[in-house]
Amino acid sequence: MNKKEKILFISDLDGTLLNSKNTLSEYTIETLNNLINKGMVFSYATARSLSSANVVTNGLKLENPVVIYNGTFIVNPNTKEKLFSLYFNQNEIKMVKNILEKYNLFPLVYSNINGVEKVSWVESMENNGIKKYKYSRKGDNRLRPIEKIEQLYQGNIFYFTCIADKKEDLQNIFEYFKEKPEFNCTIQKELYTEEYWCEIMLKKATKGNAILKLKDMLKCDKIVSFGDAINDISMFKISDQSYAVENSTEELKKYASGIIQSNDHNGVAQWLEMNYK
Repeated sequence: MNKKEKILFISDLDGTLLNSKNTLSEYTIETLNNLINKGMVFSYATARSLSSANVVTNGLKLENPVVIYNGTFIVNPNTKEKLFSLYFNQNEIKMVKNILEKYNLFPLVYSNINGVEKVSWVESMENNGIKKYKYSRKGDNRLRPIEKIEQLYQGNIFYFTCIADKKEDLQNIFEYFKEKPEFNCTIQKELYTEEYWCEIMLKKATKGNAILKLKDMLKCDKIVSFGDAINDISMFKISDQSYAVENSTEELKKYASGIIQSNDHNGVAQWLEMNYK
């Protein structure tokens, strides 16, 4: 790397920086903290919320803003201040509501209600995926089970997630939203369970768009990124160098500058230790 260039090193979390036990290894924490202390500009870009990401990155000395909810927000991880935000307008919410009701789908709805982040769902309409989501996040203050469908779309909404046992149960809404210029929609198998997740965001809500904004905020010259899944494609496309961990999807590997060791072999930390000057 050119010493005069200020480089933003940014990694996905699940399946990339985190191992298959959904944790950071001691080696990864120690290596990254040492490099950060030496001046490396490091951050992460994740589909997780800040509260969820904070749990799994505990021990990491993060000094820079982070990208959460697949690019919907850029947040200071220490003060929780939102530096960049995207929210659906009422017409967009109505469009999502109508198509989900048409296919009898009841989503997790992520919103800010009276300034407080909440995840809402209709309790009587829970499927296996939502039950697993709920139980895996016991004690999370964002959780807001509700009784009436009318309550589902309250607040300033920024994210929708539909979960199903079979991919084909979500295919219709994916096909619908991927053709709409206002939206960004992804569908993939959940990393830690057997269900499929279809996530509906605004068109500008991508890791790539948010990372470009973060690059400007931090006055960096280049971007080097690390990922494992299809929601990392936009990040790889805007990076000067991009590295897919060995366990990545084949689709993402097509966009990578190179393939590195898997998440269970500390691929990101190893690469940074060898290449950061």
